[in-house]
Amino acid sequence: MADESTSSKKSTIVGELARSINPTLMSDLYSNVIEFLSGTRSFYVLLVLGLLTVFGASVAGLDAIRMGYRHAYGVTREISWGLIISTYIFFVVTSTGLCIVSSIGHVFGVKNFMPIVNRAVFLSVVTIFAGFTVIFFDIENPFRMAIYNAISPNMTSNLWWMGTLYGAYMVFMAIEYVLLLLNNHKFATYAGLAGLISGIVAHSNLGAIFGMLHSRDYWYGPYMPIYFIASAVMSGCAAVLFFTWVGYKVNNEKMDKPMERALEAVSKLTILMISVLLFFTAWKVITGLVGAPGKQAAIMATLAGPYAVNFWVFEVMLGMVIPFVLILYTRFKNINVSFIASAMMVLGIFFMRYDLVIVGQIVPAYHELGINDVPALLPYMPSLHEIIITIGGLGIVASAFLIGERVFRGHKDSGVH
Repeated sequence: MADESTSSKKSTIVGELARSINPTLMSDLYSNVIEFLSGTRSFYVLLVLGLLTVFGASVAGLDAIRMGYRHAYGVTREISWGLIISTYIFFVVTSTGLCIVSSIGHVFGVKNFMPIVNRAVFLSVVTIFAGFTVIFFDIENPFRMAIYNAISPNMTSNLWWMGTLYGAYMVFMAIEYVLLLLNNHKFATYAGLAGLISGIVAHSNLGAIFGMLHSRDYWYGPYMPIYFIASAVMSGCAAVLFFTWVGYKVNNEKMDKPMERALEAVSKLTILMISVLLFFTAWKVITGLVGAPGKQAAIMATLAGPYAVNFWVFEVMLGMVIPFVLILYTRFKNINVSFIASAMMVLGIFFMRYDLVIVGQIVPAYHELGINDVPALLPYMPSLHEIIITIGGLGIVASAFLIGERVFRGHKDSGVH
């Protein structure tokens, strides 16, 4: 009887999935491909430029493998995480933020957020894929890592959990987007919920990788996982505002009222999250100035040292303060101003991730001993290989975004009711 009941449930689920598939799906996909092939010249120019950056990054990455990362990258034994790691974090933070923002509409049913669901879910898959691609060229043997991740798991390793949870997260988000295309919103909601849970857990675990390193005073502490989640939401809001505006420009269409209301709601959430991040930043500085000597040195490097321009100009002003003023001044109504603010935020957030990774390593481990032969702050400069691979990651996102806008017709119909 139990076997019959289980079999009946399985057949019911399969039947429900089959009934939910749009019978005109194949013809719709065919017409979408035809529409993609009829794009404007500027569209194809941008797409070719994006693909060329991906090709260049592939060549640079393979050349780095040939040379050896120690020679190709600017990292050292003391500063072992460089630009590629910060770029990886930039992408996965953005992906998690897009997942969280989209789930407000699709999983939790807030109507004003529903028009942005399809594009946000699509971009969450694209950005996590870009993150995995970038970090692929930072791991000495990524294929062996994937194999042993499965056959020899280390349950006590934060890095093992990061790879496993982010892998599950990417699968769930991809399934959610496919189900959205199939117009099966019941199961898409389940997949979205699974993606949201795995994404938040993976992201807080990523914060814990930094927060649990006792030897790095700048990172160590319980607030890092919380900070990572809060900054992810802000990153997701910025990405939604930025890519939605660009998407309508790419498709040469006028934004409808539901989408305008959705972007207004996202702008309000953006203001809230900027406020939260300003709060975190202020207390990070205040507590750092009265913390251990190593943390004080790192904080001073951002306030008045070699990373002061990154911190004050990009992180604080472009990343938070100016967007906060612009969006608040227009009372969330001006979509063009919100786009400008979001573009500033995306740039500022990139530097925010870079500073987080690098500044945490520039203070020597024996700083407190005052050894003369050790510099007060360790130097780091990204190599050409690292820069090209980073640009290639951005090219992956740009190319996939452009293709998605044409093939999936601007992700207009979320179908969520």
